[in-house]
Amino acid sequence: MGGINPAGRTSGHQAFRRTVLDALPADQQRQTLEGLAALMRLAEHSDHGWQDSTGQPIDSPASLLREQVLDHTLIRRNEDPRFQAPGLPANRRAELALAEPVRVTLRRKQLPEQLPEGWEVRELDAREVEVTLPAGMLEVLLPDTQEPKVKAAAQLPSGFDPASLYRSVHHPRGLAMAIFGASDCLGASGLDWETLRQQLNPDHIAVYAGNSIGQLDDEGWGGLLKSLVSGQRATSKQMPLGYGQMPADFLNAYVLGSVGGTGAALGACASFLYNLRLGIDDIRAGRRRVVMVGTADAPITPEIIEGFRAMGALADDASLKALDAVTLLTDADYQRACRPFARNCGFTMAEASQFVLLMDDTLALTLGADILGAVPDVFVNADGYKRSISAPGIGNYITLGKAAALVRNMLGETALKERTYLHAHGTSTPKNRTTESHVFDEIARANGIEQWPVVAIKAFIGHSQGSAAGDQLASALGSFAHGLLPGIPTLDAVADDVYAERLRFFTTPQAFSADAAFINAKGFGGNNATGVVLSPQVTEQLLLQRHGSAAVEAWKAKRETVRAQAAAYLSEADKGHYAPRYQFGEAVLEGPELDIRADRIHIPGYHQAVSLNVDNPFGSLNGEGQS
Repeated sequence: MGGINPAGRTSGHQAFRRTVLDALPADQQRQTLEGLAALMRLAEHSDHGWQDSTGQPIDSPASLLREQVLDHTLIRRNEDPRFQAPGLPANRRAELALAEPVRVTLRRKQLPEQLPEGWEVRELDAREVEVTLPAGMLEVLLPDTQEPKVKAAAQLPSGFDPASLYRSVHHPRGLAMAIFGASDCLGASGLDWETLRQQLNPDHIAVYAGNSIGQLDDEGWGGLLKSLVSGQRATSKQMPLGYGQMPADFLNAYVLGSVGGTGAALGACASFLYNLRLGIDDIRAGRRRVVMVGTADAPITPEIIEGFRAMGALADDASLKALDAVTLLTDADYQRACRPFARNCGFTMAEASQFVLLMDDTLALTLGADILGAVPDVFVNADGYKRSISAPGIGNYITLGKAAALVRNMLGETALKERTYLHAHGTSTPKNRTTESHVFDEIARANGIEQWPVVAIKAFIGHSQGSAAGDQLASALGSFAHGLLPGIPTLDAVADDVYAERLRFFTTPQAFSADAAFINAKGFGGNNATGVVLSPQVTEQLLLQRHGSAAVEAWKAKRETVRAQAAAYLSEADKGHYAPRYQFGEAVLEGPELDIRADRIHIPGYHQAVSLNVDNPFGSLNGEGQS
């Protein structure tokens, strides 16, 4: 797994550790803080030890920079300069009443293509003209700035810029995050990608990656859509780079060089789970053996935030003040903006990129892959008829009910009741706290569960839209590795309208040995999904049952080498040394290089050919094909 979110890097469980920091042993706390300081460019490690951002040696970055790291990760006051004084750039419509004609001087290229009625233009020179505006009403847009109504955000750790780590040329932020996230995933796997892909039929690899909204910053569709009204010129990159499936396209073209299956399923807040489901289905059907699954969302833009604020979904400043009965919000107040299952007023916008590498079990054993867990299935159901498209409905009862039934069938009733927990969608809206808790409580009741632990990590890292379930999955894998469930630190008290009879909420990290976790998503529009993720220990038991002890012991022996390679990558990453895999213009192929036969196509650079012998379940009308 790999990626980045407001808590830090996904690999090595760095981001997870940030959410349970105070419960970790001292050495792991130090390692986490040092790694975050390096990520944030506050410090870097070389052969001469640690240096600060000015190159001066420092003895203990974990203690020296601790407060700075803590204050500039997770949810906090939005640090984007556009959200600072004097305010968000804007325009205000106005009508100027001109009592008499007015003369102005303009550059020739600034003249409208279609001159308004009554304008008189006189050339001054090759570059400038004089325009006489007639008396009367003149409609104009006056430059303005607006005080941001929403100042809380869950941005990537301060100082971290994924685009600065590779040869990015006007890439939307989400795509730069995808490059980093996928590269982090490959590095942390301990596997050499080129060696791996040479062992496979090229068609046995797939990439399913996207996001929920597309790239809507200025380098993508955001800049394109406002180009005419803002007077800016649209670029040749904005249209293609804005597509929602572009993270998959970027990985195929510049990271993996894959010619296998590709695409993205967009489903609002459930998008990561939708893509995960595509990968699972492909592997279970035998179509693919390796699938990279992920999302990359960068929705912290003025326009997107205003859109969600207008629909009443965000924790805006006015609502936070009313909630806490204060007149001024401090930095500490913004850090507590997201309060799942407590008295709350809306979610906090976040950005994140999350990727996981899926394999079939036989290949994972053969390679000695370090197996972090297993995902047997993802269940998806719609809400049916509803009053409002953004309102919750009944689909989540079905998805979680199916997921619970699967765990009961696989692991037994005792495991379901005592060794599972819920990774809630937990957005921090009043509607979510009521409806999602009712889903949880009713499914718990149906299965005889009395105290079902609930984790809600958006309290730390906000709502990254399509990547939210990826954040939850990464956190679940961290819980398996460390035996800790993150608490909900902003939960002063469970709200009165939360259904909590059979649920267990807690504010601080809890020790818990889990066999499985339920990754829940309740997306806008009725995009409900629940994924089941099994612990590494349970996964190993299933592998032993299916493949036998000899195969499992051989896998463990190979795994030592893979783990050593992964550890080497993580050690460099913790020191602030990153080298994202970005192979622009390398090994580019076109049709003439292919060796095309009736039954196969051989692609230069791949040891194995693509088989053209496809399954035909439909029968044949061709007499030659009948016996």
